[in-house]
Amino acid sequence: MDTLINIDNGGTLTDICVWDGDRFTYTKTLTTPHDLSECLFAGIEKASAALYGDADTERLLHATQHIRYSTTQGTNALVERRGPMIGILSTMPDLFERMRGGAAERDLFDALVADGALTIDMDATDEEIDFEVVQRINRLTTLGAARVVVAGASPELERRLRSVLLRRFPRHLLGSVPLLYSWDLAGDRDHPRRVWSCVLNSFLHPTMERFLYAAERRLKSYKVINPLLVYRNDGASSRVAKAVALKTYSSGPRGGLEGTAALARMYGLDHTLMMDIGGTTTDVGVVRGGAVAAGERGTIEGVGISYPMSNVHSTGVGGSSVISVVDRQITVGPHSVGAAPGPACFGFGGQEATITDVNLLLGVLDADTYLGGTFRLDAERSAAVITESIATPLGIGLEEALIRMERAYFDALARAFAHLVEEDSTLLAFGGAGPMSAAGAARPAGVKRVLIPRMAAVFSAFGIAFSDIGKTYEVGVAEPTTAGAAATYDEMIARARRDLFQEGYALDDCRTDVLLTVEHTDGSAVATAPYRAGDIVDFPGKQVSLRLSVTAALPHPEIAPDTHVPGIRVASPEARPVRSAPDQVDKVPVFVLTEMPPGACGEGPAIVEGPFFTARVLPGWLFRVTASGDLLLTDTH
Repeated sequence: MDTLINIDNGGTLTDICVWDGDRFTYTKTLTTPHDLSECLFAGIEKASAALYGDADTERLLHATQHIRYSTTQGTNALVERRGPMIGILSTMPDLFERMRGGAAERDLFDALVADGALTIDMDATDEEIDFEVVQRINRLTTLGAARVVVAGASPELERRLRSVLLRRFPRHLLGSVPLLYSWDLAGDRDHPRRVWSCVLNSFLHPTMERFLYAAERRLKSYKVINPLLVYRNDGASSRVAKAVALKTYSSGPRGGLEGTAALARMYGLDHTLMMDIGGTTTDVGVVRGGAVAAGERGTIEGVGISYPMSNVHSTGVGGSSVISVVDRQITVGPHSVGAAPGPACFGFGGQEATITDVNLLLGVLDADTYLGGTFRLDAERSAAVITESIATPLGIGLEEALIRMERAYFDALARAFAHLVEEDSTLLAFGGAGPMSAAGAARPAGVKRVLIPRMAAVFSAFGIAFSDIGKTYEVGVAEPTTAGAAATYDEMIARARRDLFQEGYALDDCRTDVLLTVEHTDGSAVATAPYRAGDIVDFPGKQVSLRLSVTAALPHPEIAPDTHVPGIRVASPEARPVRSAPDQVDKVPVFVLTEMPPGACGEGPAIVEGPFFTARVLPGWLFRVTASGDLLLTDTH
């Protein structure tokens, strides 16, 4: 059982990448938003057919050591504000003002919490506190809160509130509202950051919980012993019962970052920008010197959280993002039609225009070869929707509308990463819509070099192959002394030993790393350093915490460094009509990436068809196939 299945679930398409210890087998399937387990198992079945010649889901599952699963469902839900309203009950009168400190915080607070934030005076009598807690929880639910974050100024105050809430709102009652206690989620002493982490976690939790447990139940019907693993935004995986919903945010893009880092090391790239264009979002991240850029305290939509997190920024621009006219201007996103109803050309009833419809009518996409020929696109539906929603409101023809929509889409993409561009930047583009839009977005952003992996269509799933099973614990040290740190360390090790045993691993067989963090009382960092049991700790007046990271290694694919191959000028007997202006259609040569030898090169305009993706080489760009079969584009302008 050395096979590993890696799955990246997006808003429109779900990618499956199987590593059998020797080679990758991969495929894609449409996401089924009504039941995500349906596309999960449909994808595994398709992968088994690609691997064995005939579909045999049970055979593949029984040969599999682990299934590692990532999803953008939480990211998409937050981008589109699709989720439950969250209430907050706090003992700190100034907390909400501090949580709303900046424009980003205010916008997110108004969207997720709104008026559902109340405080309680813990200096009152026990009888008064009992009464007021009930009143406030009832008030929050009346205001629409489906989940409530309980935020105390200290763990002790939260424990007092917990005892009241458990007595007044027993968990076994059907009407009880789910509660999350802030100090249980994170030991971060920065109150706004900790509570924001809880609010976001509570918002994401229902979306993740329903699907993941349903998927586990279906796996058990196949008598699968090893658990489903959830891939996290810190680059590690853990089983469903031990996963924190907040850590699934941007987990798919983290897989893309790990894959980007692997290719950056392979090609010797100093500064690589990841651009993952899915159906709903474009995710951008940075790899410098082959290492993923990550922060000790992550941010989500400009809001600080308590956990380390890769620096991925999500923008509501994707292959299924709605393109519309607002105040006579063409706008892109953030709303997405997803996989259902999907773009108009999918034929599922979509009535809003997307870049997928645009590329079909421009001629960039071939209606008969989409998704490897397993899905036919309907150009007439695209034309009807774009005419009604874009061309007619602007008083222009369909052809002019297509060119303007494409330009607006390229500009929206460029704005997502232009601020990160350096002189030697390479843009690594992937995702279902990445290869066809990369050159168009790179030029206005000032990027001269674009790398499109041969596995671009499933690249985030490919990147998950470099992950291990991991657990992270962060606990505040009660007394910032040597004895206090040692006692906290012993408690963390004991907890880790129990958790890893439940994962099926012995702690002694795992790698452990401990980091000591020293902060001012306002939560700002002073210093961090590795910690070993017994190290001297003496930081009077400061806040000290320990973070324990435990890693159980899984097999990883090995990638050889890139080698130079001489250029081979290639020509294609096949051409496709592609509109380049309202009044101009060009005959553009079409190449098949897997049929070109290493070193094959040419110039734009050209189209390169890869496995489950279409890459567009614009005029002024050169293309070359690398020794590993990836596609490298260079701008000559």
